Amino acid sequence: MKKGKSVRELSLQLLRTRMALRRALQRTLKKYDAGISFEMLQVMNRLYDRPGYSQQSLAESISKSKACMSNIIANLEKRGYVRREEDPCDRRNRLVYLTEEGVAFHHRLAPMTDEVYAYAEERLGVERTGEIRILLKELYDILETY
Repeated sequence: MKKGKSVRELSLQLLRTRMALRRALQRTLKKYDAGISFEMLQVMNRLYDRPGYSQQSLAESISKSKACMSNIIANLEKRGYVRREEDPCDRRNRLVYLTEEGVAFHHRLAPMTDEVYAYAEERLGVERTGEIRILLKELYDILETY
């Protein structure tokens, strides 16, 4: 077998798995008529977990361009789910936060999206899910140090 082929195949499977997760969450959002995109959901989840991301950090965290991130944030802002504030440490940066309405909307979305995760965990099992997570974290650390 060619050197690195198994990791290359693993990488392709990870991409396919990410796309399958995206499709599953999009179907769920549509089923419940949530009215937001997968990307908006990702941004709201990041902001719920850690308020005050810079737009650049948000873009990097969900693998989107700064221009795309600006549009996503503008759409969420129009809906009243997020607000942007000037970074007190660097006035060139804008920090993004969920509004009270955004937090409430996130709480309404959580049970819907949790269905997808619970279904996958039920099929894989908690132990195997944990093992896979540990292995993927190890691969991440290896690739980050290259």
